Amino acid sequence: MPTLVIANKTYSSWSLRPWLLMKQLGVAFDEITIPLDQPDTREKVLKHSPAGKVPILIDGDVTVWESISIMEYVGEAYGAPIWPEDRKARAMARSVAAEMHAGFQALRSACPMNLGKKYAQRDRGEAVARDVARFSGIVRDARGLFGAGGPFLLGAFSAADAMYAPLATRLDTYSVPLDATTRSYVDAILSLPAFQEWRSAAMKEAWIVEADEVDEEPIENYRTAA
Repeated sequence: MPTLVIANKTYSSWSLRPWLLMKQLGVAFDEITIPLDQPDTREKVLKHSPAGKVPILIDGDVTVWESISIMEYVGEAYGAPIWPEDRKARAMARSVAAEMHAGFQALRSACPMNLGKKYAQRDRGEAVARDVARFSGIVRDARGLFGAGGPFLLGAFSAADAMYAPLATRLDTYSVPLDATTRSYVDAILSLPAFQEWRSAAMKEAWIVEADEVDEEPIENYRTAA
């Protein structure tokens, strides 16, 4: 059985991606959690990968890092249907997944993933608005072209949805206004049993990392230090 090395579930967007995919597609794995921002965090991560970052998948004598690479490996090694069967849908899924990996910097910077809090709606600047508009465009295009088979981007859940899941949590955490189609997609991600399992575990974590870049008071706190 492979082992997935992750960071805190409350904050680690990159850890969520392969974890959610493997859970949703029924690929069994063990997990090791290395808390963020601890004196020995980097030392512990380096024991598993020279890249010094999580997530990391260890499968016997194979070590894989970077979320997309882990998901691709899971598809190849365990026969998991991580991409749509249809060639055109698969091309779009891979394209938007890669765009997520490299893009949406303004939104990711202004709205760090934090499942433990809820912030009020407010203007977060033009760059964030552009990222939200782009995300909504992806949802509308993907759903319009390939969404007939389910509530996710390409209908059935795929690696593309795993890539966008942390962004969906950000939009919810920071009360970002969305059109009906995008809101429905975000709700589909947040309603996944696998995501609910992740969130439930996050609320029980003992480690709290205060996001200094968030210069506002939350309207809701879902968890406190243990």
